[in-house]
Amino acid sequence: MVWYSSWRILFLGLLILLASSWVLERCEGFGEFGFEFHHRFSDQVVGVLPGDGLPNRDSSKYYRVMAHRDRLIRGRRLANEDQSLVTFSDGNDTVRVDALGFLHYANVTVGTPSDWFLVALDTGSDLFWLPCDCTNCVRELKAPGGSSLDLNIYSPNASSTSTKVPCNSTLCTRGDRCASPESNCPYQIRYLSNGTSSTGVLVEDVLHLVSNDKSSKAIPARVTLGCGQVQTGVFHDGAAPNGLFGLGLEDISVPSVLAKEGIAANSFSMCFGNDGAGRISFGDKGSVDQRETPLNIRQPHPTYNITVTKISVGGNTGDLEFDAVFDSGTSFTYLTDAAYTLISESFNSLALDKRYQTTDSELPFEYCYALSPNKDSFQYPAVNLTMKGGSSYPVYHPLVVIPMKDTDVYCLAILKIEDISIIGQNFMTGYRVVFDREKLILGWKESDCYTGETSARTLPSNRSSSSARPPASSFDPEATNIPSQRPNTSTSSAAYSLSISLSLFFFSILAIL
Repeated sequence: MVWYSSWRILFLGLLILLASSWVLERCEGFGEFGFEFHHRFSDQVVGVLPGDGLPNRDSSKYYRVMAHRDRLIRGRRLANEDQSLVTFSDGNDTVRVDALGFLHYANVTVGTPSDWFLVALDTGSDLFWLPCDCTNCVRELKAPGGSSLDLNIYSPNASSTSTKVPCNSTLCTRGDRCASPESNCPYQIRYLSNGTSSTGVLVEDVLHLVSNDKSSKAIPARVTLGCGQVQTGVFHDGAAPNGLFGLGLEDISVPSVLAKEGIAANSFSMCFGNDGAGRISFGDKGSVDQRETPLNIRQPHPTYNITVTKISVGGNTGDLEFDAVFDSGTSFTYLTDAAYTLISESFNSLALDKRYQTTDSELPFEYCYALSPNKDSFQYPAVNLTMKGGSSYPVYHPLVVIPMKDTDVYCLAILKIEDISIIGQNFMTGYRVVFDREKLILGWKESDCYTGETSARTLPSNRSSSSARPPASSFDPEATNIPSQRPNTSTSSAAYSLSISLSLFFFSILAIL
């Protein structure tokens, strides 16, 4: 009887061990997967997308054009602005602002056999679509040097892993336009830019991801995407010539589909480096030491909306509660009147340098200051936001430094908006921002985007921050020495014995249960 009981307990323990290993294997499915992305004006993107006539990065014209692009591409209407404008004139030069396109681009691979696509990233939309079986697609890009780049066009028939999404799918929102429940689900998305849309049918196929761990394991992830048969508007002028990667909150977005398929947690992060490069990581839920604030999810068009409760400039704090959208596709930060006035006037009262008198045609920013020729660096009042819940959000890059004809100037890179405030990329630079759609929180932690660790910078004090004089045109990533996290491989026999004893005790308890 004792012998039988012992074997029964051993057998049960073996079953539990096998079940535990199966559970662990399933849990490993919730990993982190990602890829790099690059700013529209980074060398990598400028060398590919058409850019004839675009201004030099960090010139005064660059900032004027990028501010105008924010208004046009993102559909944000500022006071007395005409959204129908599609060009930006500067003397004898005219820049097609719609050719600037979206702010960040990434190279992704889809299908079997896989093809690469240079897609624009957009947290303000949901669907991931590619140019597909179309006769009027952009098939070639002319590089600035005269060379050309052939773009891939997606075709479901050419991919062995592609399947159609039927009209009776829960992801099909236009079932009323279907001939039968088994027909291909159609889609049409109209964007806020004038006359810009994508139309086609929904399909499922494999998006090839790579794990963020040391193994760099390739993961074929099934996602829903749009087979974009007809594109109109700015998509033909270089805005998103090879597809758009939506990162919004709806069920059809890639983060939602990855979570539904059990591939990654329903959360992702975007890290914004100083050099125009960054990284997006699906399944990243942040760290225990990150700061965070709840998301305000409002239907019918949910966005990454948060609440700011306080603003501190140079240690002077003002209680002001307002909502703002974290939008990685917007270059600068746009604030409604009360918040804009509080930050700008407080900053101006504490600024040590002389106000630079400018006109709207020269610079898009209202508060700019001249740098003295004999200064190698300058100090400015530190800007800090307090989010709902009490977490602080120090702004590491509230300024831009611009070379003018007579002197270099630095400007507070915020603009006024009428409807809702937008936290743009300049306020996100230097952070890994976590969009946790499961817990409905937004998290942030300082990061250099290269080592995955916190940057070695010193947090700005309440009183002031400093910056080296010329300017922000240098985009070198910060050199950060990260101490080794490798555990000590020498393990004492006592510790090993204790580990074995605890393991046996654990499985014995499980077997008894």
